[in-house]
Amino acid sequence: MAAGMSKSALIRHLAEKNELTRAQVVQFLDTLVNTAYKEAKNGFMMPGLGKLVLVNRKARMGRNPATGEAIKIPAKKVVKFRVAKAAKDAILGGGGAKKKGK
Repeated sequence: MAAGMSKSALIRHLAEKNELTRAQVVQFLDTLVNTAYKEAKNGFMMPGLGKLVLVNRKARMGRNPATGEAIKIPAKKVVKFRVAKAAKDAILGGGGAKKKGK
């Protein structure tokens, strides 16, 4: 399986495409990431890419895989990323599944 784009490769690519210095791109990305972290509790959206959201997970019963013993898993907050439809279409190739009868 091919490796994804590294941080340095991303910085180099963005600098070349936007005629910016690498330092400017690094500063922009740091600002973007810090803003996303601060705003995630309210829902941070990157148009065309997706949205960071904070979700409350309910308490539930689970099972210890080593012993098979039932355990109570407490409620907690988790961060999720919801991929935008535009990103799904661009990556997976548009069309998607068609509804029956249409």
